[in-house]
Amino acid sequence: MKRINWLDEFNGAVTVCDKAGKILYMNAKSAKTWSRFGGLKLIGKNVLECHPEPARTKLAKMLKAKKLNVYTIEKNGINKLIYQAPWFQKGRYMGFVELSLEIPNEMRHFVRKG
Repeated sequence: MKRINWLDEFNGAVTVCDKAGKILYMNAKSAKTWSRFGGLKLIGKNVLECHPEPARTKLAKMLKAKKLNVYTIEKNGINKLIYQAPWFQKGRYMGFVELSLEIPNEMRHFVRKG
């Protein structure tokens, strides 16, 4: 049976890099988001080369520190949640995963207890 990778068609941009910053995987949404820079041709390139300063230095520190980085942005009228997290394999640090998810301008927020 053929294995289906649900991430390929996930409606959020998913980009994975190794601990040196080499891009290992981009799903279709990520490739579309970065199409003007080469899309899937970015796989194998270093993510640090894809960012201008000061983002490049911040990203290099993040890769080294292995720390979660989460923020929201607005670009071209679209709000996004950017979630950059280290990923591990058998407890060993392997690199970072970036999720870029479009979020509505107005979003409900719930506080749940227990």
